[in-house]
Amino acid sequence: MLRKLFLICTALIAFMAMSTAALADEWLKSIPDFDLTDQLGASHTLDKYADKDFVVFYVQGVGCPIARIALPNYREVRDEFAAKNIEFVMFNSNIQDNPQRIAKEAAEFGIDFPIMKDEGQVLAKALGVERTAEVFIVNPRTKEVLYRGPINDQLGYETQKVSASEHYLKDALNTVIAGGTVDMDEVPDSKGCLVAIFDT
Repeated sequence: MLRKLFLICTALIAFMAMSTAALADEWLKSIPDFDLTDQLGASHTLDKYADKDFVVFYVQGVGCPIARIALPNYREVRDEFAAKNIEFVMFNSNIQDNPQRIAKEAAEFGIDFPIMKDEGQVLAKALGVERTAEVFIVNPRTKEVLYRGPINDQLGYETQKVSASEHYLKDALNTVIAGGTVDMDEVPDSKGCLVAIFDT
């Protein structure tokens, strides 16, 4: 009787773990509708980008050195794909970063991207955001997340290469533009400052 009960409990725990993992995986595969304001007061919704083939989202954080250092890399990708029908934006999910702080950071470091303030951490919670400097490629019509990860391999914790040898975001964009699927097993975790997620 005890063995049977043990087996039932084990199976139940395994099922719950699989269900939780599957649910988390689903969160990472789609983006919710949103209505957020950037550092200049402009409103952004997913529908606003319906005419774009893809939208790239970058997780920004005020004061994060990695997010600041990665900025030229993000700008380089945007410039390389300027002729493509792709939008490049940022969002900030830090509770402590209000629009004024975000605007000051943008002005100080020449950030020429809209930085949406992720009020209520809507995007962060839906996408499973953990760190800044992570990027997401999204199909704005299907809401599908096609890639998440670092821009390249130039930056690490307490390390920085002179130049990148792996260009994950560029490769992912070329893949999805060609109609392919990005192999996320080949993509390492992003390096960045921790984004604290709060339950509401």
